[in-house]
Amino acid sequence: MRTSRRALVAFVLGAAALSAPALAFDGSASKDATLPVVTTLPGAVATVRSKAAAVVTAPQETSLSALQYAAEGGHPGAQFMLGRMYASGNGVAQDDLRAFEYFSRIANAHAEDSPSAPQAQVVANAFVALGRYYLSGIPNSKIKADPDRAREMFSYAASYFGNADAQYDLARLYLKTPDASREDFRYGARWLGLAAQKGQHEAQALLGQMLFNGDRLPRQAARGLMWLTLARDSAGTEETWIKESYNRAFSKASDDDRAMCLQLLEQWVQGQGRR
Repeated sequence: MRTSRRALVAFVLGAAALSAPALAFDGSASKDATLPVVTTLPGAVATVRSKAAAVVTAPQETSLSALQYAAEGGHPGAQFMLGRMYASGNGVAQDDLRAFEYFSRIANAHAEDSPSAPQAQVVANAFVALGRYYLSGIPNSKIKADPDRAREMFSYAASYFGNADAQYDLARLYLKTPDASREDFRYGARWLGLAAQKGQHEAQALLGQMLFNGDRLPRQAARGLMWLTLARDSAGTEETWIKESYNRAFSKASDDDRAMCLQLLEQWVQGQGRR
């Protein structure tokens, strides 16, 4: 999610928005997390056939039967696509249980794949999807709400694979209650910072809110506004909470805060360009 200089101009005009420089949450993601055992539904994975790997290159042109063939052949990309389709009801009847099954197959078969493997982010995203199902459960099924299980899924994807969405979801679990212990808050802030640095815009928005308002963190209005503006630039049209949070902060910010925010935005753009 790279920020363009055009967006910096929009910020100066008080319209569009981006944000933010590095925030000093120290410590890198650890890879010594305990490997969770995924609760899965029955589903055999057959030997991969020669043409299974080729059918997931163009989802819009791939037939459902071809995806199913590849998925049964053990192709994680096809399994993930089908999981997403059943989760959203896109092209198939919506079925959370079937989606859960496909995500579970990926997690069971590929949890120990190298984080640098081509399919690593697909595997990490499957863990994230499973974690979100465990947060709320699936009605009328054996998949019950289990926050501890959800935390295991997020923690593994966040630490072993370095997945930014998992880091954000894990941070929310640690930060969700105002009376969170000091240790829980420290963990939550660390994961939130890591996700924000990777461009996860929801993490940027939440971190920006906390810094701008001084919510359990020392108040840094300019830095908070920068995270919020970056989040706003990346937010989807339906993510109104991010845009509303940015608008509130921008309207309350002093001229000095806005000027400092712009400087830090420029630093962020330059830093992204060097990556």
